[in-house]
Amino acid sequence: MLDQETLRTFISVAETESFSRAAERLYKTTATISYRIKLLEEDMGAALFTRTTRSVTLTPAGMHLLTQAREWLAWLESVPGELQQVNDGVERQVNIVVNNLLYDATAIARLLAWLTQRYRFTQFHFSRQIYMGVWDTLLHDGFSLAIGVTGTEPLSETIALEPLGEVEWLFVMAPDHPLNQPGVLLTEAQLRRYPAVNVEDTARTLTKRVAWRLPGQKEIIVPDIETKIAAHMAGVGIGFLPRSLCQPLIDQQALVSCTIPSMRPPSPLSLAWHTHHAGKAVTDIVRLFQQRQPEISGFLTTLDG
Repeated sequence: MLDQETLRTFISVAETESFSRAAERLYKTTATISYRIKLLEEDMGAALFTRTTRSVTLTPAGMHLLTQAREWLAWLESVPGELQQVNDGVERQVNIVVNNLLYDATAIARLLAWLTQRYRFTQFHFSRQIYMGVWDTLLHDGFSLAIGVTGTEPLSETIALEPLGEVEWLFVMAPDHPLNQPGVLLTEAQLRRYPAVNVEDTARTLTKRVAWRLPGQKEIIVPDIETKIAAHMAGVGIGFLPRSLCQPLIDQQALVSCTIPSMRPPSPLSLAWHTHHAGKAVTDIVRLFQQRQPEISGFLTTLDG
């Protein structure tokens, strides 16, 4: 009923709006095309085309079938390659979670270009998470690999880690912020008077972490690191930013940094992956990071070491 030949015939008639033009495309006779469509409509129990003397157009049922037919035909044509890939130990789908601090659209695209060239039938899904949300996604959401989990110790015995480096933090504010007093060591009492700008941890199962906030201090929550940087530049609040992200803005005098009584220590980040079901694609990504290949360099620009 819906073999590949019938699907191709139906799609050709729908696209050309003509039995004769579809016949020319498929190197068949017009009568053969017309008969095959007639049998298809009988099998479906619905008219798929409205016929006139000059053209044929899709009915609502035909439009629905066209969408499905294109998907079915694409799937049928990809099956041999997918099966060969499965036999070769390549995953059908690879889910990758990236720490907000390391997330970079160009880095994602560059890695995807490398992966899709080698694994044509694998579906890749990227997610962006924050702090313990990266661990949470890796452990509980069916993800294969995480770029930038916090720490250097695995939270599960089935997880392997590869240290990536550390994020060095600077305490920043806008140049016209009232706390910008060069040469003055700020006290916690002074700092507490102004809001801390933070990106909220996206963990759902694991305990959330707060980046920096003093007891009793107002907190402003923003969705990502880009908004946090913009908020600091606008003078809305104070807090820590990765040195690699804020140093250019400090050099441009769009931000200023200072030392406070309790400076934030560097944050080690690691690559993490499930060892018990790592296929070839995940293994190749791990190798890229272990060898610090150019394809993944964009993820490491925020890190020191």
